[in-house]
Amino acid sequence: MKATVLAFGLSSLALGACVQQTASHKTLPGPVMSVAEAKAAALNQRKDEIMRELATCESGGAGESERPIYGGRGAFVGRFQFMPRTVMTYIQQRDGRVLSFNEAKELAHDYEQAKELAKYMIFEQGRTNDWPLCARKIGLANQVAQIQAAQ
Repeated sequence: MKATVLAFGLSSLALGACVQQTASHKTLPGPVMSVAEAKAAALNQRKDEIMRELATCESGGAGESERPIYGGRGAFVGRFQFMPRTVMTYIQQRDGRVLSFNEAKELAHDYEQAKELAKYMIFEQGRTNDWPLCARKIGLANQVAQIQAAQ
């Protein structure tokens, strides 16, 4: 049996596989996610979609890029248009690491690292207003509330 994760739910096949596995205490052939794992994966996928929307709004592009992106006469860096000092503050808060100004700029230019930092700021720190224009444009606070309600 194969588990299939949809945007915010599970297919009946995946749910049935999880119930069958629990009821019989037998291991089914192939990878089968628990309901909790499938729900967490779907929510994380939705968070990544929101991050792509935010990055697109902030910088006019999404995903990785070899080309550095600057805004506000160089004050804002990367697809999420971070200020290097903001990166330094939240990396230290999240990981305990102290970054130099240049390291913070490099992190902001790295889409995956910047995305994870933005997710931390938004979903764990509630910082939806750090991107005021785009937060309003994409309905960030509402989308975050929907995800939190689904958790």
